[in-house]
Amino acid sequence: MTFIWDIRARVQFEGDAHVLEDSCGFNGPNAWIIDGATSLLDPLNLPAASDPQWLAQQLSMILAQVSSDPSVSSDPSDPRSATTSRHGVRALLADSLAAIDSAGTVLVGPEMVRFPSAAISVAQLTSRGVEIASLADCSVVVRTQDGATHLVRAELADARIPEGTPEQRLAKLRQDRELRNTPDRLWVARREPEAADYAHVVQLSRPEIMVMASDGAWRAVDLGLVSGPEEFLARTSTTVDALGLMHELRVHQGRIGEVADDATVLTLAPHP
Repeated sequence: MTFIWDIRARVQFEGDAHVLEDSCGFNGPNAWIIDGATSLLDPLNLPAASDPQWLAQQLSMILAQVSSDPSVSSDPSDPRSATTSRHGVRALLADSLAAIDSAGTVLVGPEMVRFPSAAISVAQLTSRGVEIASLADCSVVVRTQDGATHLVRAELADARIPEGTPEQRLAKLRQDRELRNTPDRLWVARREPEAADYAHVVQLSRPEIMVMASDGAWRAVDLGLVSGPEEFLARTSTTVDALGLMHELRVHQGRIGEVADDATVLTLAPHP
């Protein structure tokens, strides 16, 4: 059986900030989507249009490189996987974050709290089907070969922030950023390899088709433009359909006065 993804759709729309801080890609058995978190703390001025853009682009490139390494097995049953306490997608995610840590050390030293962070989902085809690891709120919808539809997501990034005035909420959001990747708080992709140990990991059977979406694209569900995961998958199964849905989303957001976030859709199917 082949463990390679074929692309069905890839669509990215910039948000109102006009700096694309999402990224996505696939290589061999691995696919990923990355949604850089909007900067709320003092920026580090990394070499990109924004710090979150730097992280999203660098992490995507690293994932592509790691996926090309023949010494890294995608199948947990492979004896080479037994050399580490992490296997499969956890190992892939940990190795990639370790590489980000090395790159970050060169640019900003040990700075951790102000380092950019991101939501991420990584999917890996194996002999058992597809394994998905997620940190924060990218959404992955998988239709398996038995016809069932599955939604995989770790945790909404700001779900723990209490309501309040705009000033109160901003203060709480900043405090939340400072406490991320610590015990009992939200874990995200930043520069700590141990974040992989806190990822939400799901094992599903062989997929028929899969769509990975940033939270900006998932607003189509939140705002009721589509009824849920099954319709979202149906409306993003081809590039033309995905473009149509994202355009519809942008028109609707403009009509209701909502600030538009970056929106990324990546739809894939296993190579026959």
